[in-house]
Amino acid sequence: MITILSIESSCDDTSAAVIRDGLLLSNVTASQSVHEEFGGVVPELASRAHQQNIVPVVDTALRRAGVDKRELSAVAFTRGPGLLGSLLVGTSFAKGLALSLNIPLIEVNHLQGHIMAHFVHPADSMIAATQKLQGIEFRHPTFPFLCLLVSGGNSQIVLIEQPMANGQDSTANTPTMRIIGQTIDDAAGEAFDKCAKVLGLPYPGGPHVDRLAKLGDAKRYPLAKPNIPGYDYSFSGLKTSFLYSLRDQMQAEGVDTIDQLAERVPNLREDYCAALQTTVIDILLRKLKKAANDLGIRQVALAGGVSANSGLRDALIDYARRYHWQAFIPPFSFTTDNAAMIAQAAYYKYLDHDFCPIDAVPYAKTTI
Repeated sequence: MITILSIESSCDDTSAAVIRDGLLLSNVTASQSVHEEFGGVVPELASRAHQQNIVPVVDTALRRAGVDKRELSAVAFTRGPGLLGSLLVGTSFAKGLALSLNIPLIEVNHLQGHIMAHFVHPADSMIAATQKLQGIEFRHPTFPFLCLLVSGGNSQIVLIEQPMANGQDSTANTPTMRIIGQTIDDAAGEAFDKCAKVLGLPYPGGPHVDRLAKLGDAKRYPLAKPNIPGYDYSFSGLKTSFLYSLRDQMQAEGVDTIDQLAERVPNLREDYCAALQTTVIDILLRKLKKAANDLGIRQVALAGGVSANSGLRDALIDYARRYHWQAFIPPFSFTTDNAAMIAQAAYYKYLDHDFCPIDAVPYAKTTI
């Protein structure tokens, strides 16, 4: 049996998961509320919270899986990208545990992990015990497929192809991934969070934008859309358009704050959230449609934290219906940062004997 403990600590969620022979046995995550009052993640506070959370989170993941640490075949960890202080906590813990058990260490790229969430298959016992996963049919895309990876720090279109063997007599298990389009400035999730902050909404702003957008009129405040060639994205101009539109509204009403403006203009926040969400989704899916048409691919998937956005999920389903795609959307529990996706990527790496040295260091920035 192949039993792997995985650790995810790239930002402000401490997560641990256990996978055995390709089946997920447990997935435990501890979130950090300390950042809410600052309107964003404070790196130093995040790393301190990881130090407090990592031991109880790992212990809980092992107990829920019914696995003793001596049964582990390998320890996997997120090496990057992410916040260095946070990554150092997970990396150091993984190294220490692997050394103490004399088992291999497996590094995982956080972005690849998000894509591999589509191949996570919880064991029957976990599905029964986790209400959020009940009734979910776990369908996996086949190769090749396109994945729209959208999060607070990344917006990419990734082509995922059949695993490529290193030698003629070997068979690889890890899929080949290639970025064909990405943002040239800001990410979609960043646009949601920063515009939400301008509106006076709590952090993280994305879920609040999603909630209010359902109550608003997306056509009331039209926003600018970039004209970027190819499959690349840009969201900096959209944020500027959003800010200028609000500024003009405040000047027209003769007020100094968003709260004062909201008192005078009915449904202000709802309408701006609807306009923002609709514009971001349109930008994302138009590029995905172009890539799918150009490459002749009819299997498309979502991944990353923004894939939890209900408007984006509904829009992808609508596109799939109109353009005869097969759409793959991960369960909500696998959209945000979690160790289950890291475990899945690590499992394939273990099958390929793709281990990392004990002196591997985390990295803050990288691509797939």
